[in-house]
Amino acid sequence: MAKQNYKELIPLLNRDRLPKHIGIIMDGNGRWAKQRNRPHLFGHRAGAKSIREVVELGVELGIGYLTFYTFSTENWNRPADEVKGLLKMLKERLAKEIPDLDKQNIYVQFIGTSQGLDPEYWAEVQSIAATTHTNTGMVLNIAFNYGGRLEVIEGIKKLATEKSIAEIAELSPEKFSDYLWTKGQPDPDLIIRTSGEMRLSNFLLWQSAYSELYITDTLWPDFTKAEMIKALLDYQNRERRFGGRKK
Repeated sequence: MAKQNYKELIPLLNRDRLPKHIGIIMDGNGRWAKQRNRPHLFGHRAGAKSIREVVELGVELGIGYLTFYTFSTENWNRPADEVKGLLKMLKERLAKEIPDLDKQNIYVQFIGTSQGLDPEYWAEVQSIAATTHTNTGMVLNIAFNYGGRLEVIEGIKKLATEKSIAEIAELSPEKFSDYLWTKGQPDPDLIIRTSGEMRLSNFLLWQSAYSELYITDTLWPDFTKAEMIKALLDYQNRERRFGGRKK
């Protein structure tokens, strides 16, 4: 069955109602590889192509922020060979893609912790991403060694070192957001999860309080630009109430 051309779907979008920030839980690489009797890393490599597709579409549509959940703090529990391969692939892929991302005026940054990582490795990937830090276009967050609960805990620790007890007593949710790894960014309007799993898996827990969730059975390596537009169309057909009553 031929893949649908995403160009045919773009006219259906309302450009004035696109999400400013999209978070994506990329799930299904392992199952995709298993269906082909290949190792998990084969699926992860195929999934990298879907990241490129979504980024290209994001630039085309003028999406301000994209956050990809690439490696969670829980992923350390996977087999050591898979983890080692994932880390190696991420660094190699980043180095390969960064010149093109830079040309597209994309600002690339990591959100997550250095805990458990080789300091040299962490410094190297941070340095590669930093070459884009004069860019003013789309912000591409790579949620790497990331955990939503840890992000909140780290924010509390930072807050405690910078503010008095009296100041903390007056803290608002909006101000606390300044202590998260996504400081200065809008909360995600839309979170997409592939492979049919219906959970957040410790992803952007604070920021996703009022995010719209879109779950698709499509495995991540099969997630195309057309699939992305279908998610956006679904989002645009919803009425966002942020806790208020339905009109």
